[in-house]
Amino acid sequence: MEYLLFLLIGIIGNIIGTLVGGGGLITLPTMMLMGVPVHSAIGANKVSNMVSAFSSFYTIYKRKELLWSEMRSVLLVSLVGGTLGGLFASFMSGQTLTLIAIILLGFALIMSFIGGAEFGDKESFTMNRKNGPILLGVGFYDGMFGPGSSTLALFTYAHEKISYMKAVGLSRVGVFAMCLGAAITYIATGKIDWPLTIVLMVGSVIGAQIGIILATKVKANQVKLLLRIVTIVLIVQLGYDFIKQL
Repeated sequence: MEYLLFLLIGIIGNIIGTLVGGGGLITLPTMMLMGVPVHSAIGANKVSNMVSAFSSFYTIYKRKELLWSEMRSVLLVSLVGGTLGGLFASFMSGQTLTLIAIILLGFALIMSFIGGAEFGDKESFTMNRKNGPILLGVGFYDGMFGPGSSTLALFTYAHEKISYMKAVGLSRVGVFAMCLGAAITYIATGKIDWPLTIVLMVGSVIGAQIGIILATKVKANQVKLLLRIVTIVLIVQLGYDFIKQL
């Protein structure tokens, strides 16, 4: 029964995570409520996210909706950012990291209402001096802390006016790269509960594939609304965590 629940939260979390990010809001708290040690929960989440993200962006790549030149730059920047963030996190308190997350997500939410965060119809993405540092920062933030990183990436791609499906694909490329280093670390240090991780991984892959199917059917205004709702929920959850740490 316990493993069935892990399978279900993997599916649900990755459907939401693929569409608008924030899937960790479902997977991590549920595992910790069930008594999974925090390091095992985070490790399982990182490994399963790495595998599910690969499965989803590879599916989009096979459909020729992503180009290798686009993926390569996002992979590199996300990997570098995630690695640096992970190193930097050891020097910062959990309270500081939570406050940074609230500020970043709050800024993204405000910008979505001011204007500009609208998915467009551009079919190609080029990394430049403006979006490159932002995506590096998203990777850095994911390495430091994590919650909402793919949501922040989607806001970034929306400002670039690229199509929603390409934004989903590139955000999953980023998630894969950002989780890769962390997953290797958790595996190397023996903090992985493999039965739990494998069940969550299977659910995550299923959820990611369902998310891709749904992504082709949702409309731009629905995505924008979902993105704002998930961002608000993330801010509320992190705000609650921050107050508890005071």
